[in-house]
Amino acid sequence: MSGEGLTGPAGPMLAVDDLRVQISTRRGVVRAVDGISFDVARGEALGLVGESGSGKSMTLRAILGVLPPEAKVTSGQIQLDGTDLVPLSQSDLNKIRGRKISMIFQEPMSALNPVMRVGYQIAEGPRIHLGYSRAKAAERALELMRRVGIPDPERRFRAFPHEFSGGMRQRVMIAIALSCDPEIILCDEPTTALDVTIQDQILRLLARLCRDFGVSLVFVTHDLPVVAQLCQQVAVMYGGQLVERGAVHDVLLNPKHPYTLGLVKSAPDVEVVLESLVPIPGSPPSLVNPPPGCRFHPRCAFAEEDCKVLSTPLRRLPGGRSTACLHYERLEEAAVTDRTEV
Repeated sequence: MSGEGLTGPAGPMLAVDDLRVQISTRRGVVRAVDGISFDVARGEALGLVGESGSGKSMTLRAILGVLPPEAKVTSGQIQLDGTDLVPLSQSDLNKIRGRKISMIFQEPMSALNPVMRVGYQIAEGPRIHLGYSRAKAAERALELMRRVGIPDPERRFRAFPHEFSGGMRQRVMIAIALSCDPEIILCDEPTTALDVTIQDQILRLLARLCRDFGVSLVFVTHDLPVVAQLCQQVAVMYGGQLVERGAVHDVLLNPKHPYTLGLVKSAPDVEVVLESLVPIPGSPPSLVNPPPGCRFHPRCAFAEEDCKVLSTPLRRLPGGRSTACLHYERLEEAAVTDRTEV
């Protein structure tokens, strides 16, 4: 990895600053991503968690520059190794995608070309971005198939996606994402549809990429145990905004926002029987007409009158934590549960 850029080797690999994405719909303008900021260090894995519709996947698509036609970035910066991606043309972004940044999608059967052999799909990136010959690109594809644990790669090189299991298709997607040695990979819930054994194998593979090759990850999920296993940092999204951010075990063991506490208490865990799970009451807010003040206040057991009217940007706390809760001190007692591990 070169590590070059305006920020220098010591700077973050990815820095998102006040990013806003709006979607035009018949119901009105959806503020899908509403002023979020975070960064990812080199070789670090950041978990981006929250309920469905909180803006996680739209954040990844904005970073990669693959928003749907009705969506657009209205403000903010997305600094990739010192280069702001927001003003770049599609032609310039095409030179960066795959080469410096890539993405693993949730459902490989919709992301893979069903009529193209998987080996050719893996080799396509090196041919386009690195100028490899067909023979050299094929060698690269075979090497990657071995690296991600696809057995008998020489034979399976010419197989079609439907001939692979779900777990093997996801390994193909990871091989494609790795094919040009990117410096950061965006992961949009890539293990959601997999059984727990295959999920664990994929997570161990991604962790090894961070550790051994210095690849950075942004991992979108609603599964907190997955975040605890893979990530060093976590950012919690609600209603298109970030409500908490910090080191993963600090955040999950001692939440500083009621929404994070709700996620932790509603997440299955090997130490907790199902009867003890506590769902978050109510429904996520409308992003066409979100509630004033803290967007979580209609569902929050700790809400006070000021929560209904005052804006709630992230505030930095001692120890590198950040929270958007005006009354996070009240969570101290509530956050003490019978869980000793996440």
